[in-house]
Amino acid sequence: MADDAQALRIVIVDDEAPARNRMRDLLADCAGTVPLVVEGEANNGRVALELLSSRPADVVLLDIRMPEMDGIELAQHLQKLEQPPAVIFTTAYDAYAIRAFDVHAVDYLLKPIRAARLREALSRVRSAPPPRPAVLRELQRAARAFLSAQERGKIHLIPAGDIIYLKAELKYVTVRTTQREYLIEESLTRLEQEYAERFVRVHRNCLVARAAIRGFERETGDGVDGGEGHWAVLLEGCDEKIAVSRRQQHIVRELAR
Repeated sequence: MADDAQALRIVIVDDEAPARNRMRDLLADCAGTVPLVVEGEANNGRVALELLSSRPADVVLLDIRMPEMDGIELAQHLQKLEQPPAVIFTTAYDAYAIRAFDVHAVDYLLKPIRAARLREALSRVRSAPPPRPAVLRELQRAARAFLSAQERGKIHLIPAGDIIYLKAELKYVTVRTTQREYLIEESLTRLEQEYAERFVRVHRNCLVARAAIRGFERETGDGVDGGEGHWAVLLEGCDEKIAVSRRQQHIVRELAR
Protein backbone atom coordinates (compact mmCIF):
# COMPACT_ATOMS: atom_id res chain seq x y z
CA MET A 1 0.00 0.00 0.00
CA ALA A 2 1.09 3.57 -0.55
CA ASP A 3 2.98 5.31 2.23
CA ASP A 4 3.59 8.77 0.79
CA ALA A 5 2.38 12.00 2.35
CA GLN A 6 -0.74 12.07 0.18
CA ALA A 7 -1.91 8.60 1.20
CA LEU A 8 -5.10 8.33 3.27
CA ARG A 9 -4.28 7.15 6.77
CA ILE A 10 -6.90 4.57 7.71
CA VAL A 11 -7.84 2.79 10.94
CA ILE A 12 -10.17 -0.22 10.91
CA VAL A 13 -12.46 -0.75 13.92
CA ASP A 14 -14.49 -3.96 14.12
CA ASP A 15 -14.91 -6.48 16.93
CA GLU A 16 -14.72 -9.44 14.51
CA ALA A 17 -11.27 -10.46 13.24
CA PRO A 18 -12.60 -11.94 9.93
CA ALA A 19 -14.31 -8.61 9.17
CA ARG A 20 -11.07 -6.70 9.82
CA ASN A 21 -9.13 -9.10 7.59
CA ARG A 22 -11.74 -8.74 4.86
CA MET A 23 -11.46 -4.94 5.10
CA ARG A 24 -7.67 -5.11 4.76
CA ASP A 25 -8.08 -7.20 1.60
CA LEU A 26 -10.58 -4.71 0.19
CA LEU A 27 -8.28 -1.80 0.98
CA ALA A 28 -5.43 -3.57 -0.81
CA ASP A 29 -7.68 -3.82 -3.88
CA CYS A 30 -8.42 -0.08 -3.65
CA ALA A 31 -4.82 1.03 -3.10
CA GLY A 32 -4.05 1.13 -6.81
CA THR A 33 -6.50 3.96 -7.42
CA VAL A 34 -6.78 5.54 -3.95
CA PRO A 35 -3.37 5.96 -2.26
CA LEU A 36 -3.77 4.73 1.30
CA VAL A 37 -1.99 3.22 4.29
CA VAL A 38 -3.58 1.23 7.10
CA GLU A 39 -2.33 2.81 10.33
CA GLY A 40 -3.78 0.09 12.50
CA GLU A 41 -6.89 -1.71 13.64
CA ALA A 42 -8.88 -2.11 16.83
CA ASN A 43 -11.37 -4.66 18.10
CA ASN A 44 -13.21 -2.31 20.48
CA GLY A 45 -13.77 1.35 21.27
CA ARG A 46 -11.19 1.63 24.05
CA VAL A 47 -8.39 0.29 21.85
CA ALA A 48 -9.50 2.53 18.99
CA LEU A 49 -9.37 5.68 21.15
CA GLU A 50 -5.90 4.83 22.47
CA LEU A 51 -4.65 4.14 18.96
CA LEU A 52 -6.09 7.31 17.46
CA SER A 53 -4.88 9.47 20.35
CA SER A 54 -1.28 8.52 19.53
CA ARG A 55 -1.55 7.92 15.80
CA PRO A 56 -3.84 10.36 13.95
CA ALA A 57 -5.80 9.06 10.98
CA ASP A 58 -7.69 10.66 8.12
CA VAL A 59 -10.55 8.18 8.20
CA VAL A 60 -11.92 5.47 10.48
CA LEU A 61 -13.82 2.54 9.00
CA LEU A 62 -16.11 1.90 11.95
CA ASP A 63 -18.41 -1.02 12.63
CA ILE A 64 -21.68 0.05 14.27
CA ARG A 65 -22.59 -3.00 16.30
CA MET A 66 -19.88 -3.76 18.85
CA PRO A 67 -20.17 -4.87 22.48
CA GLU A 68 -19.65 -2.43 25.38
CA MET A 69 -19.48 0.63 23.12
CA ASP A 70 -21.15 0.80 19.71
CA GLY A 71 -19.75 2.63 16.71
CA ILE A 72 -22.09 5.62 17.02
CA GLU A 73 -20.92 6.26 20.57
CA LEU A 74 -17.26 5.81 19.64
CA ALA A 75 -17.68 8.36 16.84
CA GLN A 76 -18.89 10.89 19.43
CA HIS A 77 -15.82 10.37 21.60
CA LEU A 78 -13.56 10.68 18.55
CA GLN A 79 -14.81 14.23 18.00
CA LYS A 80 -12.84 15.30 21.09
CA LEU A 81 -9.52 14.44 19.46
CA GLU A 82 -7.42 17.41 18.36
CA GLN A 83 -7.72 16.18 14.75
CA PRO A 84 -10.98 14.21 14.50
CA PRO A 85 -10.95 11.73 11.63
CA ALA A 86 -13.65 11.36 9.03
CA VAL A 87 -15.88 8.38 9.78
CA ILE A 88 -17.31 5.80 7.43
CA PHE A 89 -19.65 3.44 9.26
CA THR A 90 -19.91 -0.21 8.29
CA THR A 91 -23.05 -2.17 9.05
CA ALA A 92 -25.03 -5.25 8.24
CA TYR A 93 -28.53 -4.40 7.08
CA ASP A 94 -30.20 -2.17 9.64
CA ALA A 95 -33.20 -0.33 8.26
CA TYR A 96 -33.18 2.30 11.00
CA ALA A 97 -29.48 3.10 10.61
CA ILE A 98 -29.63 3.31 6.84
CA ARG A 99 -32.64 5.64 6.83
CA ALA A 100 -31.00 7.83 9.48
CA PHE A 101 -27.67 7.92 7.65
CA ASP A 102 -29.36 8.86 4.39
CA VAL A 103 -31.28 11.68 6.06
CA HIS A 104 -28.15 13.13 7.66
CA ALA A 105 -25.78 12.44 4.74
CA VAL A 106 -23.57 10.27 6.95
CA ASP A 107 -21.47 7.88 4.88
CA TYR A 108 -21.82 4.15 5.46
CA LEU A 109 -20.91 0.84 3.83
CA LEU A 110 -23.40 -1.99 3.81
CA LYS A 111 -21.97 -5.43 4.57
CA PRO A 112 -20.92 -7.47 2.65
CA ILE A 113 -18.81 -4.54 1.45
CA ARG A 114 -17.82 -4.30 -2.22
CA ALA A 115 -14.47 -2.89 -3.32
CA ALA A 116 -16.09 -0.46 -5.76
CA ARG A 117 -18.32 1.01 -3.02
CA LEU A 118 -15.38 1.29 -0.62
CA ARG A 119 -13.30 3.00 -3.32
CA GLU A 120 -16.11 5.49 -3.92
CA ALA A 121 -16.39 6.33 -0.22
CA LEU A 122 -12.63 6.78 0.17
CA SER A 123 -12.38 8.98 -2.90
CA ARG A 124 -14.53 11.70 -1.32
CA VAL A 125 -13.40 11.39 2.28
CA ARG A 126 -10.95 14.33 2.22
CA SER A 127 -13.75 16.73 1.34
CA ALA A 128 -16.13 15.26 3.92
CA PRO A 129 -16.06 16.90 7.36
CA PRO A 130 -16.28 14.76 10.53
CA PRO A 131 -19.90 13.96 11.46
CA ARG A 132 -21.47 16.77 13.48
CA PRO A 133 -22.03 16.06 17.20
CA ALA A 134 -25.73 16.92 16.91
CA VAL A 135 -26.15 14.36 14.13
CA LEU A 136 -24.37 11.65 16.11
CA ARG A 137 -26.60 12.35 19.12
CA GLU A 138 -29.66 11.86 16.94
CA LEU A 139 -28.28 8.58 15.61
CA GLN A 140 -27.56 7.29 19.13
CA ARG A 141 -30.53 5.16 20.16
CA ALA A 142 -29.47 4.29 23.71
CA ALA A 143 -27.62 6.13 26.47
CA ARG A 144 -23.87 6.09 26.04
CA ALA A 145 -21.95 3.56 28.09
CA PHE A 146 -19.25 6.18 28.71
CA LEU A 147 -18.75 9.91 28.97
CA SER A 148 -15.39 11.23 27.81
CA ALA A 149 -13.09 14.00 28.96
CA GLN A 150 -10.15 15.52 27.12
CA GLU A 151 -7.03 16.21 29.18
CA ARG A 152 -3.64 17.17 27.75
CA GLY A 153 -4.51 15.76 24.36
CA LYS A 154 -5.73 12.42 25.74
CA ILE A 155 -9.30 11.17 25.85
CA HIS A 156 -10.39 9.61 29.15
CA LEU A 157 -13.41 7.30 29.09
CA ILE A 158 -15.63 7.51 32.18
CA PRO A 159 -18.00 4.53 32.63
CA ALA A 160 -21.51 5.85 33.26
CA GLY A 161 -21.92 3.32 36.07
CA ASP A 162 -18.97 4.85 37.96
CA ILE A 163 -20.38 8.38 38.05
CA ILE A 164 -21.62 9.63 41.42
CA TYR A 165 -22.83 13.05 40.33
CA LEU A 166 -22.81 15.56 37.47
CA LYS A 167 -22.59 19.23 38.43
CA ALA A 168 -22.84 22.18 36.04
CA GLU A 169 -20.29 24.93 36.65
CA LEU A 170 -20.07 27.77 34.13
CA LYS A 171 -19.72 26.16 30.67
CA TYR A 172 -18.42 22.86 32.05
CA VAL A 173 -19.94 19.88 33.84
CA THR A 174 -17.96 18.28 36.66
CA VAL A 175 -18.14 14.49 36.55
CA ARG A 176 -17.44 12.93 39.97
CA THR A 177 -16.41 9.31 40.47
CA THR A 178 -15.03 7.61 43.57
CA GLN A 179 -11.54 8.15 42.18
CA ARG A 180 -11.51 11.73 40.92
CA GLU A 181 -13.25 14.56 39.06
CA TYR A 182 -13.32 15.28 35.33
CA LEU A 183 -14.49 18.33 33.39
CA ILE A 184 -16.56 17.87 30.24
CA GLU A 185 -18.26 20.32 27.89
CA GLU A 186 -21.81 19.01 27.73
CA SER A 187 -25.29 20.23 28.56
CA LEU A 188 -26.58 19.11 31.97
CA THR A 189 -30.13 19.17 30.61
CA ARG A 190 -29.15 16.92 27.72
CA LEU A 191 -27.37 14.55 30.09
CA GLU A 192 -30.49 14.44 32.28
CA GLN A 193 -32.56 13.45 29.26
CA GLU A 194 -30.06 10.84 28.08
CA TYR A 195 -29.63 9.23 31.52
CA ALA A 196 -33.11 9.74 32.94
CA GLU A 197 -33.17 6.28 34.51
CA ARG A 198 -29.70 6.55 36.04
CA PHE A 199 -29.62 10.09 37.49
CA VAL A 200 -32.03 12.32 39.36
CA ARG A 201 -31.90 16.13 39.56
CA VAL A 202 -31.48 17.40 43.12
CA HIS A 203 -30.70 21.01 42.22
CA ARG A 204 -30.83 23.13 39.09
CA ASN A 205 -27.10 22.54 38.61
CA CYS A 206 -26.69 18.96 39.83
CA LEU A 207 -27.71 15.40 38.96
CA VAL A 208 -26.85 12.52 41.28
CA ALA A 209 -26.77 8.80 40.54
CA ARG A 210 -29.79 7.06 42.02
CA ALA A 211 -27.64 4.04 42.89
CA ALA A 212 -25.17 6.24 44.82
CA ILE A 213 -27.75 7.75 47.18
CA ARG A 214 -27.35 6.28 50.69
CA GLY A 215 -29.68 8.71 52.43
CA PHE A 216 -30.59 12.30 53.23
CA GLU A 217 -29.63 14.60 56.07
CA ARG A 218 -31.34 17.72 57.32
CA GLU A 219 -28.97 20.70 57.32
CA THR A 220 -29.58 23.74 59.50
CA GLY A 221 -28.52 27.34 58.91
CA ASP A 222 -28.59 29.16 55.59
CA GLY A 223 -30.13 26.94 52.98
CA VAL A 224 -30.14 26.87 49.22
CA ASP A 225 -32.57 29.04 47.30
CA GLY A 226 -32.82 31.44 50.25
CA GLY A 227 -34.28 28.93 52.72
CA GLU A 228 -33.38 28.65 56.40
CA GLY A 229 -32.55 24.97 56.18
CA HIS A 230 -32.39 22.24 53.60
CA TRP A 231 -31.93 18.56 52.91
CA ALA A 232 -28.62 17.24 51.65
CA VAL A 233 -27.94 14.01 49.75
CA LEU A 234 -25.49 11.56 51.31
CA LEU A 235 -23.59 9.61 48.68
CA GLU A 236 -21.74 6.31 48.54
CA GLY A 237 -18.05 6.65 47.77
CA CYS A 238 -18.02 10.41 48.30
CA ASP A 239 -17.81 12.50 51.49
CA GLU A 240 -19.31 15.55 49.80
CA LYS A 241 -22.93 16.36 50.64
CA ILE A 242 -25.09 17.72 47.83
CA ALA A 243 -27.78 20.23 48.76
CA VAL A 244 -31.34 19.54 47.61
CA SER A 245 -33.08 22.63 46.30
CA ARG A 246 -36.52 23.67 47.54
CA ARG A 247 -38.04 22.77 44.17
CA GLN A 248 -36.63 19.24 44.37
CA GLN A 249 -37.62 18.51 48.00
CA HIS A 250 -40.06 15.84 46.77
CA ILE A 251 -37.20 13.48 45.95
CA VAL A 252 -36.43 13.17 49.66
CA ARG A 253 -39.81 11.48 50.16
CA GLU A 254 -39.53 9.48 46.94
CA LEU A 255 -35.98 8.21 47.37
CA ALA A 256 -35.30 8.17 51.13
CA ARG A 257 -34.34 4.70 52.26
